[in-house]
Amino acid sequence: MALIELENIRKTYALAGTEGVEVLKGVTLKINEGSLVALMGASGSGKSTLMNILGFLDTATSGRYLFDGRDVSKLSANDRADLRNERIGFVFQNFNLLSRTSALQNVLLPLEYQRKRRPKAENRAWAAELLKRMGLADRMDHAPNQLSGGQQQRVAIARALVNRPRILFADEPTGNLDSKTTVEILEMFRNLNKEEGITIVIVTHDAEVCDYAKETIQIRDGLVVGGAFGQEGGK
Repeated sequence: MALIELENIRKTYALAGTEGVEVLKGVTLKINEGSLVALMGASGSGKSTLMNILGFLDTATSGRYLFDGRDVSKLSANDRADLRNERIGFVFQNFNLLSRTSALQNVLLPLEYQRKRRPKAENRAWAAELLKRMGLADRMDHAPNQLSGGQQQRVAIARALVNRPRILFADEPTGNLDSKTTVEILEMFRNLNKEEGITIVIVTHDAEVCDYAKETIQIRDGLVVGGAFGQEGGK
């Protein structure tokens, strides 16, 4: 079943004195629930803009976006924010952790923005459990500058999972990691997809990442130009 359906999505950024720059030029695609997708393209291809639209961080200039059957274009900004906080997790290349805050507090942060809040003790126990799953049981009280790059990304993944999302978007999540840690993080994504059933979209320019995906969507110059849909990854 399709969790995401895009129909002729276009995005134009207005620039003073010009007609604007069209970054997405009519993207149509589907992402099924339970998929592990690599969204692949070179720098400037439009892949990060597409991810921002998929994750409700930005809106399309035109076109139709259905998320779990709901037409996102008809939602208010507040409704999109609520849907994002409740259904979506994000992992970024630069980790985006608060520098003077412990790993545990970084993981807890998204729960502060949820409309329906659970008791603090329950939230703390859940965040601690996620960090344990990430292999960071002995690092919960450490600040980001006391952690390696791989450990920081694991904290970021735990933070992305703390609101129990339906889908996880990872924007170049291995871009700042060495090759060994890259494999560990990609294996972690694959296990989360397989064992937890979380839909995962990895935005990347690295063809090696596609080996860990079930599907690959290629984007070039603002258009989807190909992909191997429904096929298992090579590793």
